[in-house]
Amino acid sequence: MAAVCFVYTGTLFAQQNIVAPRQYIAQKTSERITIDGKGAEASWQKTAWSEDFIDIEGDKTPAYKTKVKMLWDDEYLYFYAEMEEPHVWATLKQRDTVIFYNNDFEIFIDPDGDTHNYMEFEMNALNTIWDLYLVKPYRESAPVIDSWDIQGIKTAVHIDGTLNNPNDTDKGWSVEVAMPWNVLVEAHGRVSPTTPENEFWRINFSRVNWDFELVDGKYQRKKGKDGKYLPEYNWVWSPQWVINMHEPEWWGYVYFSPEKPGGKEDHSIPQDEKIKWKLYELYRKQKQHFQEHGKWMNSLRELVGKSVVIDGKPVKIALELHSMGWNLTATSPFTGRLLTVKEDGKFISKNN
Repeated sequence: MAAVCFVYTGTLFAQQNIVAPRQYIAQKTSERITIDGKGAEASWQKTAWSEDFIDIEGDKTPAYKTKVKMLWDDEYLYFYAEMEEPHVWATLKQRDTVIFYNNDFEIFIDPDGDTHNYMEFEMNALNTIWDLYLVKPYRESAPVIDSWDIQGIKTAVHIDGTLNNPNDTDKGWSVEVAMPWNVLVEAHGRVSPTTPENEFWRINFSRVNWDFELVDGKYQRKKGKDGKYLPEYNWVWSPQWVINMHEPEWWGYVYFSPEKPGGKEDHSIPQDEKIKWKLYELYRKQKQHFQEHGKWMNSLRELVGKSVVIDGKPVKIALELHSMGWNLTATSPFTGRLLTVKEDGKFISKNN
């Protein structure tokens, strides 16, 4: 099928329905960080907390608070999180089992922000971990590399209370993680080959929490009257707006600053990212149309609606239909780069 391209421009559209993901500035430490789950080093004490986690759909306040910090040095990317929890429990002890069947803490990392080739990490209060590599999000039916490991990772848990003891009330638990850069950057050609100083990555965090019941004095996930497990709670740093962590375009922005911990800094999301948000809104609209009608939308006016203006600049969006699917493209009025989202959700940015 010959390629067909439609272009739409104008000045009427405003971004009322796009909410910016959250941002965090990770500063560089020269202090030796001991991974013990406590975050007691001076660098951690000077480092700012993230915002409190929110419900994954963005409209509810979780029952218990969760917050996270980040640091980095030339060898590792560090995470420290604290989670309020009156009953700290865990049962899973085998690496790479499905950790979110326990209460857990999760990290999602997409270094180059193309929504493909990203990493997922989970851990429970027993310090059992699950790390996996996703070629594409689940919505694209791509393979999941479950045997992939973050070699050299360091993890620890600290419990403010007692583990698996239903006879008392705990304050919570904290986790500390050090991920080696040489693993995180190895599959991502666009980002720096060593550390991403002065760059940003797309990262998000999730905390899965379950209602529980006691069976023979031991914790387990609670079941309803129908014998099925009650649904879990999903609490996240940057809202996903749907109950699905595997829409990486919603993840937060982490900027890697060379400054020492404790300094006050500002960092703005690049304007091209705002165009990218719009392209992904249209991508999801195309996917929904295909699910409902069994075919792609071929009218750009129907797909886009009113014209697109971002930060006062009109943005030309093109829909290209081809034998393998379609591309959505926009030329940035800010950088001149050609921004593309393909039918499989992959994002590409290149000089025009």
